[in-house]
Amino acid sequence: MSVFVKFWGTRGSIPTPGHATRRFGGNTSCVEVRVDGQLFICDGGTGLRELGLELVARSAGTPIEAHLLFSHTHWDHIQGFPFFSPAYVASTALYVYDVEPHDDRVHRLLRGQMRHDYFPVSFSDLGASIHSANLDGGSKTIAGVRVSAFEQRHPGRSFAYSLEREGKKVVYATDNELDMLVAAPEAIARYPDARRLCPPEFVRFVAGADLLIADGQYTDEEYPQKVGWGHSRATTLVDLALAAGVRQLAIFHHDPMHADDEIDAIVMQCRARADRFGGKLVVFAAREGMELRL
Repeated sequence: MSVFVKFWGTRGSIPTPGHATRRFGGNTSCVEVRVDGQLFICDGGTGLRELGLELVARSAGTPIEAHLLFSHTHWDHIQGFPFFSPAYVASTALYVYDVEPHDDRVHRLLRGQMRHDYFPVSFSDLGASIHSANLDGGSKTIAGVRVSAFEQRHPGRSFAYSLEREGKKVVYATDNELDMLVAAPEAIARYPDARRLCPPEFVRFVAGADLLIADGQYTDEEYPQKVGWGHSRATTLVDLALAAGVRQLAIFHHDPMHADDEIDAIVMQCRARADRFGGKLVVFAAREGMELRL
């Protein structure tokens, strides 16, 4: 059994091309997860464009099938879809998932962003078979992979996803203001080094993950001015990962104002925090083009 993960977009909020972001990348959220060859795509930010080009090249003309899991439909998570090359190929089958039965909101919003007011090619011009699907209210087995969803705290709603098969587990949890569930804003500002008790239901959802990909957009210093914006402190992810017994933590959804050197500093701070609490946790920053085999 094999699990392959590749990061195609790691940035949050808006694409940030340029020299200052060249190591960790400037494309917005998109992660490829393959479980025994079955393709899952987490979010469709601008990184989806390059993934699409790669999929077409890899397929060498054979049909492409992909299952698309969107954390939510803010622009930085869907804006790559109109540039996703496989969507223009007739032999492609794409399954776009909502969580609840009979809900097709994600499918409708992908279609909506391709209205001529926003884009010159309409959704109806896409050649692929694009199916609206759902997770039966929260959990479903897809091609032998158990896919589960967990609602997070973010303006407009967002969902984390867990993908499990034969003892291997990947959790994708971006755009989640975990800190608002941990303590009051004044306590967060006053006691930045205190151990944070994360919501037990979310700890259970993440528990035992071989890889947790999670939103750590803010530093401890930045967060008090960003309360309610829907993102977490990177250091809080360490506490979550330790409580849940996670093996590897990928800090994700990098702030558009953070250059590569600043992301390096965040990682060092998070590693020091894990060491201080005595945890055996591998901590790194998600980087565009990074490949992992679990």
